[in-house]
Amino acid sequence: MSGDTTEEGSGQPDGSDDEQPKKRRRRVNRSFPASSFAEALPLAVAIQKHAAGAKVRRLTLFEQMGRSADSSAARQLIINSSQYGLTTGSYNAEFLELTEDGALASGDDADSRAVVSARFRLAINHVAPFAALYEAHKGNRLPSTQVLQDYVVDNKLAVKDAAEECVATFMANASYLGLLRTYAGAERLLDLELVLEELETGVAGDPDLEHMDTTPAAPVKGSQVPSVRAADTKEVAGPKSATCFVITPIGASDSEQRKHANLVLNSIIGPALQGLNFEVVRADQISKPGMITKQVIEYLVRAELVIADLSFGNPNVFYELALRNAARLPVVQIVRVGDALPFDVGQFRTIQMDMSSIYTLVPALESYRTEIRRQARSTLDDDGVLDTPLTTFYPRFWDEVNERISKE
Repeated sequence: MSGDTTEEGSGQPDGSDDEQPKKRRRRVNRSFPASSFAEALPLAVAIQKHAAGAKVRRLTLFEQMGRSADSSAARQLIINSSQYGLTTGSYNAEFLELTEDGALASGDDADSRAVVSARFRLAINHVAPFAALYEAHKGNRLPSTQVLQDYVVDNKLAVKDAAEECVATFMANASYLGLLRTYAGAERLLDLELVLEELETGVAGDPDLEHMDTTPAAPVKGSQVPSVRAADTKEVAGPKSATCFVITPIGASDSEQRKHANLVLNSIIGPALQGLNFEVVRADQISKPGMITKQVIEYLVRAELVIADLSFGNPNVFYELALRNAARLPVVQIVRVGDALPFDVGQFRTIQMDMSSIYTLVPALESYRTEIRRQARSTLDDDGVLDTPLTTFYPRFWDEVNERISKE
């Protein structure tokens, strides 16, 4: 199995598009799917929804989903779903069909234990590197991501260039299944039987399976926080970096929101993007003269990646997120645990961060960084293709806008 990984890109919102170098990509040989299980599952869920779980024509299914069957995103979704064993049929097959476990994992007529068991078989056991990682570490405290990467390389589970992504995707799947838990200040990889026992006894409460359908997780510990530079900082020698624009509640200099924003930027987002060649920019660091709103909009429509912190329910953040969604460009959503999300926004993957105390935050920092890094890398792999509330719930929005314009 293999996929493309973007190594470098450009994206300074200075209007000099012609001078910006093209993204350079190189082939990375993967022995595992190029997405998390949660990102592959929606295809199986769509077959359940639109075809009642039966064999369905590929073109008909994607038409019902409001998506182009020939897009690179659709092609990759089919590949990932097949690699996890959820569905059969290639990206150019006439028909797509659920496997037996795929039907169980995506259906709503089985008990929670059966659903989680099927998802475990597909998300972990079906993928050789993930199965090996799980068997080697289940029931124990999870080592650092670097140690896990060394394990992957030493045991030839993945090539060195793919080890980081392998570990990140494994952790995303384990977290999704409820196998990653924080105990005594450290993350532990639970035995599946313990999770299933909790489901049966109700000790931990039934998992929100609907929520699981849309939420992934996982990435890499950074030893040094990269510099977060203002928008007008000149580039150093070498290729231009891609831009990650962070939209977040900022508040006054001594407010809770400002302290939160600084903590997330410097301790989570910064280390998460280390090594991905992103220049991280936040609105209050834009020092270039001009109208702030115009500059913010430029970043929203030009940046290769936007990370939206939905904590505190700040209206400016949601406004800027809507503009980004309208542009149909990549977004990684994060939020504090306990902060409610509006329905439309809540339907899409959002990294939940438990920041209720230092005792819940610190042990999970690496997982939050890992998931941000994994999703950021995924947006580069997808060439900027993104499903948003607009494309999902109103896929003909821009077609109709263009039709109206052409009639005027």
